[in-house]
Amino acid sequence: MSLLESAQDMRDELVQLRHSLHTTPEIGLNLPITQEKVLAALDGLPLEISTGESLSSVTAVLRGGRPGPAVLLRGDMDALPVAERNSLPYISSHEGRMHACGHDLHTAMLAGAARLLAARREELAGDVVFMFQPGEEGYEGAKYMIEEGVLDAAGSRAVAAYGMHVVSAMLPPGVFASRGGPIMAAADTLNVHVKGRGGHGSSPHRALDPVPAACEMVTALQTMVTRTFDVFDPVVVTVGSFHAGTVDNVIPDDARFSATIRTFSKDNRARVKQRAVQLVEGIAAAHGLSVEASFGMGYPVTVNTPDEAAFAGRTIDELFGPGRFFVAPQPVTGSEDFSYVLEDVPGAFIFLGACPSDRDPADAPYNHSPEAQFDDAVLPDGAALYASLALSRLSAGTAGPR
Repeated sequence: MSLLESAQDMRDELVQLRHSLHTTPEIGLNLPITQEKVLAALDGLPLEISTGESLSSVTAVLRGGRPGPAVLLRGDMDALPVAERNSLPYISSHEGRMHACGHDLHTAMLAGAARLLAARREELAGDVVFMFQPGEEGYEGAKYMIEEGVLDAAGSRAVAAYGMHVVSAMLPPGVFASRGGPIMAAADTLNVHVKGRGGHGSSPHRALDPVPAACEMVTALQTMVTRTFDVFDPVVVTVGSFHAGTVDNVIPDDARFSATIRTFSKDNRARVKQRAVQLVEGIAAAHGLSVEASFGMGYPVTVNTPDEAAFAGRTIDELFGPGRFFVAPQPVTGSEDFSYVLEDVPGAFIFLGACPSDRDPADAPYNHSPEAQFDDAVLPDGAALYASLALSRLSAGTAGPR
């Protein structure tokens, strides 16, 4: 029986696990219910299992039948603080929490891959590390797992790492996409506090009004992007929070705003931090105001190793046939903490379309929406791809794919 046929045979088990995870979503680094369900799904397999010390992670190592290097497969497990608006029979039972980003599918697919590879243990020319990770949604769970040794869990540093992410829109169901180089953005935060002197709204000359200066900063940041950075190495600045004052006739003492900043290269990430702070400081000085500007560093750019991304594409073509993979023309502006893994280990991050067949990927609710839905039909495909990537990559040994 082929790997794909074996995956299809376990479809009902994968669906059952995914639905069970979906009903009990947990947020952040502490996912005790999720961890328990993952451990139950792995029970009985010939795995060396350990759990996290500072987070509810699960690391499982499968020793191959022949000596060789180690490959890492990652699936994230956490949910979002989103109130689900769906009529599914397995809707979230945890109020205000939802698997709106498809991590329940990732977890089920990785557990399925563990079963597939355990059954083919003697074919493995090396070891496989299964990384079940909490805290992807802004909690740096991957960073914690790296600090606790997941990259070396097999006894030596993994020679390659692969992650996958389902999308509820954008891609047709069952279609994979990836690319060499940047695949997802770095996500950082600019926080600005403009300090003035309050007064009566009828006499602005007797005060130091922070509001016009803060507004000028917001628009100037957009101009900075278009006049300072190369359009082919893009920068995105979005001010999502702006607060000042209490009533219409009182000039406030201060104004505050925060912006998310997305970049796709290390150089631009460093430059935008410097230029944005210089810009708001200059505008404040021109208005006779003071300002505090801080730059919160979030997830780095997720960068696929070109050879590993090409290998992933070939593996998809060999496993599923032509027409199931395409090279993404540009990165996605979202961010991922799998970026930390790819900073230390060559590898690739791959997207999988999971839009339900009765919805149009062009306008279906996207990931993080309270109405997002994901098609269970992709679960065997994801599990099979995880397993195939490990089998094929280990056969290439430490030399790597060609």
